[in-house]
Amino acid sequence: MSAELAILAALAVPAGAALLIRLCAGAPNLRETVTLAAAAALFLTVLSLLPAVLGGERPGVRWLEPVPGIAIAFEVEPLGMLFALVASLLWIVSSVYSIGYMRANQEHHQTRFYVCFALALASTIGIAFSANLLTLFLFYEALTLATYPLVTHHGDEEARRGGRTYLGILLLTSTVLLFPAIVGTWLAAGTLDFTPGGILAGKVSPGVATALLVLFMFGIGKAALMPFHRWLPAAMVAPTPVSALLHAVAVVKAGVFSVVKIAVYVFGLDASGANFEWLVYVAGFTIIAASIVALRADNLKRRLAYSTVSQLSYIVLSVAVLAPLSIAAAALHIAAHAFGKITLFFAAGAIYTASGHTNVSQLDGIGRRMPWTLAAFGIASLSMIGLPPTAGMLSKWYMVAGAFESRHWFALAVIVLSTLLNAAYFLPIVYRAFLKAPAAAPAQGAAPRAMVVALCFTAAATIVLFFASDLPLALVSGLPRP
Repeated sequence: MSAELAILAALAVPAGAALLIRLCAGAPNLRETVTLAAAAALFLTVLSLLPAVLGGERPGVRWLEPVPGIAIAFEVEPLGMLFALVASLLWIVSSVYSIGYMRANQEHHQTRFYVCFALALASTIGIAFSANLLTLFLFYEALTLATYPLVTHHGDEEARRGGRTYLGILLLTSTVLLFPAIVGTWLAAGTLDFTPGGILAGKVSPGVATALLVLFMFGIGKAALMPFHRWLPAAMVAPTPVSALLHAVAVVKAGVFSVVKIAVYVFGLDASGANFEWLVYVAGFTIIAASIVALRADNLKRRLAYSTVSQLSYIVLSVAVLAPLSIAAAALHIAAHAFGKITLFFAAGAIYTASGHTNVSQLDGIGRRMPWTLAAFGIASLSMIGLPPTAGMLSKWYMVAGAFESRHWFALAVIVLSTLLNAAYFLPIVYRAFLKAPAAAPAQGAAPRAMVVALCFTAAATIVLFFASDLPLALVSGLPRP
């Protein structure tokens, strides 16, 4: 298969799977077989593009040209390759987990769930392989719309309220801030194509470049910079597999991926003259404030949600520092956070399925009867804190090195303080689970094996990525440097 055909196939596989899943609504086993087969096919298709990208090629395809000079086009570069590999691999694992979760909890509208999940992956691949701002914007919006039915899956008033917050904030930021930034970039640069070194260098004054940067950074609401972060905890009304999709596979990763890609290929980092310094302070505030909220949250999913808000801003902070090592850290943290956070949400779902518990205060002694689940939770917690031997330590090491390299002491102080806060809200959960006696007789029940296998796989992957980091580092080395 040619690289051009593989790009189109990567978009077509999940979109076609959505149609097939809908046609298999009356046959659950067949429906789920189609889901798993499509997830595996997508991963293999994306993987087939890896040798070309590692060899320095940038395969692409031009699809449609709705406006003269502006096309819907796709190109596979190192950052998009890393994002697509992570998302497509985690679709397989999420599908295995979802089958166990949806059946064990007897969730309604399971066909709609799998259809929207597939459409979300199609949108994610479109974002990962976008060759210009128009393509990224179209698939960014498609991802919002595809995931809305997943957020409101339960259909009750709480779900509808969470869905309104989710849809309202993401559509508001993208239409009022992001789209005008794209139009302004087109008027200034005469192109929307992602270009190494940036397309704004020499085209606008530093003041205009900074104004566009502000619009882009807050317009990408999926990156959850404060104050546009409330959609993320509001979306926790969704089933746990949806939370995993939002936090690890697609939505928030699409946000921070867009931040890194626009910084590298539109602004050229410092080449445009834009002032990134303000972004360091906004990201730093988001990291610390979200960590403090997480520290005080008793509901487990809410604690994990605010942890995600904090962890996403690590990526934004790393971009804003403008050091070569910090750009590598931003890209690596996309992968490290994906495997760690999906493990945490998988574990939260397994705990809920087995015991009905949703609060941290209810978890005393639960690790004694769910040792695999809580051990996986502990490994993922180490990754979120940034301790060895987990992938989170790798990306955080590069963050610290980048802050030292640029002598950005505020960024370094934020990383150190937030690391302590991460430990303060994750380690007590592991302590409760294994070292405290249950307050009452434990509820009977167990998580389905499919769920436990999935979360153990992702926990193991956080360790494997620490020891086998050659592939992500090779992709990161292909990114343009400041």
